[in-house]
Amino acid sequence: MSEQKEYGASSIQILEGLEAVRKRPAMYIGDVGVKGLHHLVYEVVDNSIDEAMAGYCDTIDVFIHENNSITVKDNGRGIPVDLHEKEQRSALEVVLTVLHAGGKFDKDSYKVSGGLHGVGVSCVNALSTDLKAVVFRDGKQYQQEFKIGAPQYPVKEIGTTDIRGTHITFKPDDSIFHETTYQFSILESRLRELSFLNKGIKISLTDEREKDEEGVFRRSEFYSEKGLIEFVEFLDESREKIIPAVIHMEGERAGIPVEVAMHYNTTYTENIFSYVNNINTHEGGTHLAGFRRALTRTLKKYADESGLLAKEKIEVAGDDFREGLTAVISVKVMEPQFEGQTKTKLGNNEVSGAVDQIVGEMLTNFLEENPNDAKIIVQKVLLAAKARVAARKAREMVQRKNVMSGAGLPGKLSDCSETDPAICEIFLVEGDSAGGTAKQGRDRAFQAILPLRGKILNVEKAMSYKVFENEEIRNIYTALGVSVGTEEDAKALNTVKLRYHKIVIMCDADVDGSHIATLILTFFFRYMKELIEKGYIYIAAPPLYLLKKGSKQQYAWNEQQRELIARELGGESESGVGVQRYKGLGEMNAEQLWDTTMNPSNRTLRRVTIDSAAEADRVFSMLMGDDVPPRREFIEKNAKYAKIDV
Repeated sequence: MSEQKEYGASSIQILEGLEAVRKRPAMYIGDVGVKGLHHLVYEVVDNSIDEAMAGYCDTIDVFIHENNSITVKDNGRGIPVDLHEKEQRSALEVVLTVLHAGGKFDKDSYKVSGGLHGVGVSCVNALSTDLKAVVFRDGKQYQQEFKIGAPQYPVKEIGTTDIRGTHITFKPDDSIFHETTYQFSILESRLRELSFLNKGIKISLTDEREKDEEGVFRRSEFYSEKGLIEFVEFLDESREKIIPAVIHMEGERAGIPVEVAMHYNTTYTENIFSYVNNINTHEGGTHLAGFRRALTRTLKKYADESGLLAKEKIEVAGDDFREGLTAVISVKVMEPQFEGQTKTKLGNNEVSGAVDQIVGEMLTNFLEENPNDAKIIVQKVLLAAKARVAARKAREMVQRKNVMSGAGLPGKLSDCSETDPAICEIFLVEGDSAGGTAKQGRDRAFQAILPLRGKILNVEKAMSYKVFENEEIRNIYTALGVSVGTEEDAKALNTVKLRYHKIVIMCDADVDGSHIATLILTFFFRYMKELIEKGYIYIAAPPLYLLKKGSKQQYAWNEQQRELIARELGGESESGVGVQRYKGLGEMNAEQLWDTTMNPSNRTLRRVTIDSAAEADRVFSMLMGDDVPPRREFIEKNAKYAKIDV
């Protein structure tokens, strides 16, 4: 038996300073992929937003440099540089090297602050190869540089200035992050959101990696004068409104500032986004519960007292009051308590009552002062109630199929032999032809195939009962084994009997295929969002070309790859290289489809994630709704950025 080292004090490893962050980065920033990479920017921007919320800053500028480093500039008070009494070094160095250090933990400095975990800019420093802080304060300019979190010299005065603020430049450590290329659209979405949540602040994003024909860097600027009112208008820009103006409510109860903006449209979905100290609480919490309670109680009371419900022999439920509603709830809480799977669910009980009171009082006033709008809203609620009853009947048809054992599965489903959902995957395949090829090429042990006929229903423009009556959508429900609707929530998804943890959308690699994939994604986003949030939805990436010369052959997924491979096989002239363009999945034989698109050891699957629920909601509504001009504008603006990930 080998001699074991004695387990004593020397066996306990103490992670000094920021070393803990480098050892377990995901604990502090969520992950070391795309999400964590962008989270670094948010942590630095949060410091600037805190200065703005405290009333000392009104301009924040973010730059993506050519080497994918980031600079965040603000015109706040500047991080203090004087000696920190306890640490015996500059306050700037303490803020940048000690976890949980900073003004946001001192209630005299900041009443409330953003940032979910309070790890702040010290965490960014720990996960960057280089960080430089330049502070403009009291007429002087100071600087300090760091490498992997370690200061290279004490803070030093480098000149005088007539401005104030803090400039932080950092380069993420590529030995920690799997991905180090910043995506303009992800940062743009979050900064736009912050401008709506903090009215009166100028925020800009400049990408120095990309210039237009005139040599001007790609740039977006955000400024909101009306805050949440403009946020709701932005979210609803491609939806048809049923009342002219956004309903706005703002007040404070028990020291908790509450702001709500809401609007009704002709759609059949509920889109409520809640924030605490600028954090998107996509799991909801007490503030959302308070809003829903007040909305249902106030609207029902008004409808009863006005006699608008008297003629209808139908019971109105809470869901009915929220159909076609777009709302943003923002609260500021001094000491927020977060819970839930991703720590984005507010748990403070006192917030529920504050939101309930403010919304109840202000919505009552609005309804009394605007009887025409009130009548339109109640009529929308009644329509929703009737549609809910019809949807329940249609849904019960889906459920009845699920209750039956094997016989309840769709006839077109070719199931796998494994029964453990964690290792099973299902391919939703466009068309019977491609479905047949996929059935031949798959691994029957763990891969199931469900062919879908043509383009499925556009759920963005359909009432719920129409969705549940659609045969292709019913087949998806029964194949997956999920059910929908509870006593409390008619739209709640029950995933207890979910049969696959990989749901792969596999469509042709052309415009029609992209449209069908978008229709399917819209369905999942509106009716099975939980599956996206759990990371179960994927998009397959079939190749566009097969290139051959003699006995050699290679696949290409885009035009650039096709050109590169053609030159590799045939030289600069590309002579003698045969190019086969796949117009559809059905043009591949079973072996080719397996090798390129279905074999786990070779394939590329793109997992579908939601970085910003509000932005995703807006884009789906714009792409799949009735309003053409915003869709055209979006396509024209983004066409040059479109690409296939490989």
